[in-house]
Amino acid sequence: MRVIISAGGTGGHIYPALAIINKIKDMEPNSEFLYIGTHNRMECDIVPKLGINFKSIEIYGFNRKKLYKNFKTIKCLINSIKKCKKIIKEFNPDVVIGVGGYVTSPVIYSAKKLGYKTLIHEQNSIPGKSNLFLSKYSDVIAVSFKSTMKDFKGNVVFTGNPCSEDAVKKRAISKKELNLSDNKKLVLIVMGSLGSSKVNEFLVNTLNLFKNKNYEVLFVTGKNDYEKIKNNKYSSNVLIVPYINELTRVMKKVDVIVSRAGASTLSEIIALQVPSILIPSPYVTNNHQYKNALDLVNNNAAVLIEEKDLKDDILVKNIDLIINDENKIKDMKNNLKNMNVENSASKIYSEIKKLVGDK
Repeated sequence: MRVIISAGGTGGHIYPALAIINKIKDMEPNSEFLYIGTHNRMECDIVPKLGINFKSIEIYGFNRKKLYKNFKTIKCLINSIKKCKKIIKEFNPDVVIGVGGYVTSPVIYSAKKLGYKTLIHEQNSIPGKSNLFLSKYSDVIAVSFKSTMKDFKGNVVFTGNPCSEDAVKKRAISKKELNLSDNKKLVLIVMGSLGSSKVNEFLVNTLNLFKNKNYEVLFVTGKNDYEKIKNNKYSSNVLIVPYINELTRVMKKVDVIVSRAGASTLSEIIALQVPSILIPSPYVTNNHQYKNALDLVNNNAAVLIEEKDLKDDILVKNIDLIINDENKIKDMKNNLKNMNVENSASKIYSEIKKLVGDK
């Protein structure tokens, strides 16, 4: 199978795209891939290092505050459509897949105009503007949340998030690799690959409250703040690291996770049945992380703390209420299990095969 896939801007789009690639590779090892991403975002570093053929386009999201900047955006969009049509014709794919981010707009639009089969995947409970626009140019619209199906017209399929299937397959890490104890419970605090300066500032003043607790805390600061945080003194049961590769391997050893509420992270939390305290980012479009988190909270599968409410010992109290209550942990795990969509990547692969037939 020959596949063009596009996703960009954040890990929440890129890693589901990679999960789809991995599933196609598993099923059809001789498949060929071309990844189209932006020229200046995360994907241009991550994807080529994985040995995946990568081409970039210069494109930007629309600026809602400084409208004059959109003249350049529109010019880049027009040029991107021309470039994408040329790339797509040359590669001649069996299917073109968009997995979120504004970079997908010219890719999917161009593919459909050229007569190629198209599929898009929406990770969030609130659809992004790019996917809403592209839905009319897509043969299949795959969604991660059942509640999202009503927001699209066309061939909408509830598949779940492909990252969940990838997470289940990962081998659990040994706690000793991280200098952690096998005999103590573990709390993981992580706010994404770059971290959150505001949450990190709160945590620096909170970490000493974990002293004398009967569990360990692994705090992933993100690369931006690590240097200024690591030099503070913390109790011996707190470990500070800047970043962890393959975080799902660590999640398999975690008793409680404190995290943002990005769609891919939530899909992994659900698939691995990790009790969680969610602190949604308030800085994302349409406050979609808050709405993502509500899907778990309304099923009694997570606890929600808004960033504006991070004060005093609120986080430590909530961690203690979960980690020291075996019945609560059991209930949260069962509720997560009931929410789980098994074989999400396989379901997306099945939809792709329906589109391309025997190619």
